[in-house]
Amino acid sequence: MQNPRLANRYAKSLIDLAVERGELDALYADIKYLQAVCKGSREFVSLLKSPIIKADKKSQIIDAVTAGKISAMTASFTKLLTAKGRESDLPEIVEAIIDQYNEIKGIHKVKLTTAVEVSDEIKKAITVKANTEAGLGTIELETKTDDSLIGGFVLEFNNNLVDASIARDLRDIKKQFSRNLHVPKI
Repeated sequence: MQNPRLANRYAKSLIDLAVERGELDALYADIKYLQAVCKGSREFVSLLKSPIIKADKKSQIIDAVTAGKISAMTASFTKLLTAKGRESDLPEIVEAIIDQYNEIKGIHKVKLTTAVEVSDEIKKAITVKANTEAGLGTIELETKTDDSLIGGFVLEFNNNLVDASIARDLRDIKKQFSRNLHVPKI
C-alpha cells in the first residue's frame, strides 16, 4: 500500500457518511463491485494511475464502467477523488473501506492457502473450527492454492499465522541437519 493513511482517512469519511445516511450496506455492495473491477482489470488500475490521461477523461471512463452499478453517493465519491487528483488511490481506498466495514460488522478475514483446491466441506469445517477455537465470530474465508507448499495448509487470521505445510516441515528438517546437533553425540 502506497499511502495507507490517506486511504484510511477517505475510507473513514465515506463510511461515516454512509452510516449517517443509513446506506452502509449499499456502500459495501458498491465497494465490492469497485474491488472486483480493480482486481479483474489491470488496465483499469493502470488508467487510474496514469499521469498522461487527463482527469476529465478518467472521470468519464470511471462513470462508464460504474454506470448503473453503484449508488449516487459512491459515484459522487469517485468524482471527488478524480477532482482532487486522488483517483490513483482508489484501489487502496476500496480495501480500506472493506476493512473498516468488516471491523464495524465484526467480520474477520481468514486466508487459507493449500497445495491443492479444497472442497466446500473442508472450507466449512475450517470456518467452524476457527469460530470455536479462536472465537472469531463471522468469518470471510478466502482460499488460495500454492503448489510450493507440497501439502498441508497455511492459515492466516488477525495477524496470526498457522503454517502446517510440508514445505515448512522440510525447511525445519533442513535447519536441523545444517546445525548438525546429533553428530557430536555419536
